[in-house]
Amino acid sequence: MTEPRIRLPHPLILLLGCLVAAALLSHFLPAGRYDRKDDPATGRSVVVPGTFHNVPPAPVGMFQAVVAVPKGLVDAASVVFLVFLVGGAFAVVEQTGALGDAVAWLAKRLGRRETLVIPISVLAFALGGITENMQEEIIAFVPILLLLTRRLGFDPLTAAAMSLGGAAIGSAFSPINPFQVGIGQKLAQLPLYSGASFRTAFLVGALGIWIWGTIRYARRIQVAPDVAAPVDPEVRKGARSGVVLALVLAAFALLILGVLRLGWGFDELSALFFAMGLAAGLVAGLGWSGTADAFVTGFRSMAGAAMLVGFARSIYVALDEGRILDTIVHGLFTPLAHLPVAASAVGMLVAHTLIHVPVPSVSGQAVLTIPILVPLSDLLGLSRQVTVLAYQYGAGLCDIITPTNGAMMAILAAAGVPFNKWLRFVLPLWGALLGLGVVAIVAGIALGLR
Repeated sequence: MTEPRIRLPHPLILLLGCLVAAALLSHFLPAGRYDRKDDPATGRSVVVPGTFHNVPPAPVGMFQAVVAVPKGLVDAASVVFLVFLVGGAFAVVEQTGALGDAVAWLAKRLGRRETLVIPISVLAFALGGITENMQEEIIAFVPILLLLTRRLGFDPLTAAAMSLGGAAIGSAFSPINPFQVGIGQKLAQLPLYSGASFRTAFLVGALGIWIWGTIRYARRIQVAPDVAAPVDPEVRKGARSGVVLALVLAAFALLILGVLRLGWGFDELSALFFAMGLAAGLVAGLGWSGTADAFVTGFRSMAGAAMLVGFARSIYVALDEGRILDTIVHGLFTPLAHLPVAASAVGMLVAHTLIHVPVPSVSGQAVLTIPILVPLSDLLGLSRQVTVLAYQYGAGLCDIITPTNGAMMAILAAAGVPFNKWLRFVLPLWGALLGLGVVAIVAGIALGLR
């Protein structure tokens, strides 16, 4: 007798359910706000601790909740268009056959050592998470990873675990992530990137857990390698695979340079991949019409993933318009003042996990919560460094499970991985990683981490 499995609804329905729940909460929770001020250290607007006060209620009606959907799409427009343009660009590249050739070459070189691709990929994407909180950028890699994993006999979930999972674990345990550690330590008035060696030790353990879990899953589901799909001989005849692959590699090199050095945002990345797709199509001999057709095919395939980003953002819009976001934060953190030091620190980690559901931006969560927690930790005699650790692990690890993380939902949709299947894979590993975070917090208290 097979064990019954709970089937979650379609991600779009799941997000709409969260939106309805957010609107209903605005009718029952008291409206409240913290005062805010501009912080020169981070260049962001941060809350002022001790200023929570009730404000006139603004319950969100059902039609207003529906209006939050297009507002969410507008708020997340840069990411939405990135998803569309990346999908279009790689549909062009895939049409040329260059990616299939490259993947076949790599698979042949690996021979019977297919699982080597897992630790290599996890570590590569973890580096992106460690250095620049990589998430949305992963969407650009999904087509290549799907080709590679299919050719090696693995499924799309393996591709998502190698990329999305690796980057998220790198971000959550990073010693130098500017969007988590950097902002958190600035707000806590700690030396920038202090405690790096302590964080690095637990980063190694976290990556070990994730690589082990991914390899274990991949070996269990591995099937005979798939032969690359044949390419239209007219296209293959005119394709200059080497030049196309050079364009793809140049685009990814510019992505890294732009994000790390040039301050590029999603608009610049969208333009980069659009230009790459256009150049690849013309170089490969698809012509203007063939390139345009391939772009449209790519747009169509990524429409669902792109829309999920905007629907996820609409939940935050509803909570903010209902004036209950600060109320939720205040309600979760106030009871921690009455707990012993270690219990309070672990309670902070749990509270950060819960808050990350309605606030899926790690930097946004930092400016909302750290200024409130620093005075509380000083009052309890809790190290500010440990306070930042609780935020980093709680918020960062939640990125791999919360449906309100539009980037995660878009990556899963682009890879064709059902959310309920992802959860069955990720929840045991998430629990182990959260346990490792608790160990790190308790160790930080015992060692007097400052």
